[in-house]
Amino acid sequence: MNSDGGVTGRPIGAATGERQGSSGAVLETRGLARSFTQGSETIHVLRGVDLSIAPGEIVALLGPSGSGKSTMLQAIGLLEGGFEGSIRIAGEEAARLDAAGRTAVRRDQLGFVYQFHHLLADFNAIENVILPQLVHGAERPAAEARATRLLSVLGLGHRLTHRPSQLSGGEQQRVAVARALANRPALILADEPTGNLDEHTADVVLAEFLRLVREEGSAALIATHNERLAKRMDRVVRLHEGQLQ
Repeated sequence: MNSDGGVTGRPIGAATGERQGSSGAVLETRGLARSFTQGSETIHVLRGVDLSIAPGEIVALLGPSGSGKSTMLQAIGLLEGGFEGSIRIAGEEAARLDAAGRTAVRRDQLGFVYQFHHLLADFNAIENVILPQLVHGAERPAAEARATRLLSVLGLGHRLTHRPSQLSGGEQQRVAVARALANRPALILADEPTGNLDEHTADVVLAEFLRLVREEGSAALIATHNERLAKRMDRVVRLHEGQLQ
């Protein structure tokens, strides 16, 4: 356990984008770049980002608001086009896939947690975690059992039938975490997952998030501007002027 209370079961690497070679990496980007044109000006948000994440490793992507963290996660999550460079997810070159291929990678390999929960308002907590599994091809009984286990581990065993509007902010984020892990993704991408919570609730939710991710064996890339929270993860990389430090 580190000084901030985070459990670090794997060695903490240096604060650079590289930790290990490409062999076995769950995520590997090479030369990842993104620019935008505003009038006559070209704005370079990402400038050739190289990053490797090992299976089961939890990495904090640290940087102030506007530094390009969300843009980087959108690229890795195959949510937006216009990027240059290589993105390999679980050994597969994903950057060049067509729309159907990108959808398959997102469905089979990735889980997402955002600052706002984005739960389906008309469905209760357990249904929000069951539905992604059904889309993935799971049978209803198995999906319900897994949803119940994930939510119970997160302390929501007594809130399974409550809709998002009946849950607190921290509870909503716990459901979002369970949903992200429902299909056993190789990699979780989280964009300021506790940024909408008060400090105490953020601490509790992050601790539960990290514990469950480690228990499930997924890797994670978690964007945050909070140095204190970043220290609870296995490794910190900093995005500065479009490059990792």
